[in-house]
Amino acid sequence: MSSIRFLLLAGVCVFAVSFSQRGSAESLTAEQQTWVAKGHRADKAGWIYLHTEGEPFERGFQRGYLLSREIAEALHTTRVSWAHQSAMDWKWLVERAAPLFLPKIDPENLAEIDGMAAGLRVAGHFITREDLVAYNGWIELSEYWWPAELRKLKENPAESVVSVHQSCSSFIATGSLTTDGNVVLGHNTMQSYADVLPRVIEDLHPSHGHRILWQTNPGWIHSGTDFFLTDAGLIGSETTIAGFEGFETNGIPEFIRMRRATQDASSIEQWCQIMKLGNNGGYANAWLLGDIHTKEIARLELGLKYAGFEKKRDGFFTGSNVAEDPKILRLETSADETDIRSSSVARRVRWKQLLQENAGKINLALAKRFEADHFDTYRGKYQLTARTLCGHFDLDPEPEKPWPGVPYGCCGTVDGKVVDATMARNMSFAARWGSACGTAFLARKYLAAHPQFDWMQSTLKDRPSEPWVQFQAGE
Repeated sequence: MSSIRFLLLAGVCVFAVSFSQRGSAESLTAEQQTWVAKGHRADKAGWIYLHTEGEPFERGFQRGYLLSREIAEALHTTRVSWAHQSAMDWKWLVERAAPLFLPKIDPENLAEIDGMAAGLRVAGHFITREDLVAYNGWIELSEYWWPAELRKLKENPAESVVSVHQSCSSFIATGSLTTDGNVVLGHNTMQSYADVLPRVIEDLHPSHGHRILWQTNPGWIHSGTDFFLTDAGLIGSETTIAGFEGFETNGIPEFIRMRRATQDASSIEQWCQIMKLGNNGGYANAWLLGDIHTKEIARLELGLKYAGFEKKRDGFFTGSNVAEDPKILRLETSADETDIRSSSVARRVRWKQLLQENAGKINLALAKRFEADHFDTYRGKYQLTARTLCGHFDLDPEPEKPWPGVPYGCCGTVDGKVVDATMARNMSFAARWGSACGTAFLARKYLAAHPQFDWMQSTLKDRPSEPWVQFQAGE
């Protein structure tokens, strides 16, 4: 087992991993030692900070080697979730994902995936290129591709299947709405607690293209939660378009388009153009984008057949999983934008209340409060429910339709992130792990109270209350 030295610096546990052999793992060559030395990781208030740099293969090698344990755990979690959702094994999914996605992955990203597989192998984990492709495309496969496949497998092909879930709350504001007249962005992630949790903050410094600081999952070459900033002055987030139906198997995977857009684009328009090119409808989102140089903000809603785009220098955009573009809403989703019993609609109403009431005062402090807000506009009071900006489905006895559709569903907010123009210029943002409000989640206590979810025992993890902390590229 390799020796690991722990250095405590300003509350950050920094891992200095020696290059000796890890159990049954291969020994690092001199070239691999050089690659690994360019990257590093550190634990910070529940997060993992990861720095990768260099050419594509070596960046992937750094990620695979330095996050080997977390990536292996993430693959286990994903396999368990897939088996429970589909009753199909992981190999079955990988065999179908590879021909679906591999031919459409650009050489740079494929080299990074291959480097990651090599780094994992040296660290003692045999995870193939095909495993990593299926894992990176997990959202598209499980929520966009699988429903059509399920219809084929069932005896009644007309039988309905679960639609895309509602998740995430986000806003972006600029001009007269903010204290400095420039962009402020906030986002929190709402997801199943039993799935892989997006606890990695990656400083990605490629040999060409823009440097990126974003939130991601262990082993992903894209973000997934899609909270990011780049050295081009772009910042962004997204919220899923709920109830979306449609997927084009011949299109370019969303995880590839998102990565290329974020690394290659120097403007909002370029970013959107790359995202639209080859759109497959997978992971259909409302993207909230900002340019700190022009002080502009934009919202790109990307369905499959239709796209909506708005841009302004004064005002705000919000995301709560309700499509704003009428064609996407009416022709590509099954959502009802007036049913305030729905989490997405209740949060949409709350966003407008908060941003209008605080016009001219919006800054980082308020953004943090917004992301942790607990006012339920359906019930008309403050409490921890599924319908608040900081969602707590696990504490709500009333079934939420369409997702998760059961009382005390094991899902909700798992983080909070905020950034303004000053932080973005310094390639930094603030984040809170756990829930945006700081409410702790204890897996054993939850499963004891709700044994109907006992299938999650091997994947469900605690999320203790953590403070807001700041991350910066190059730390």
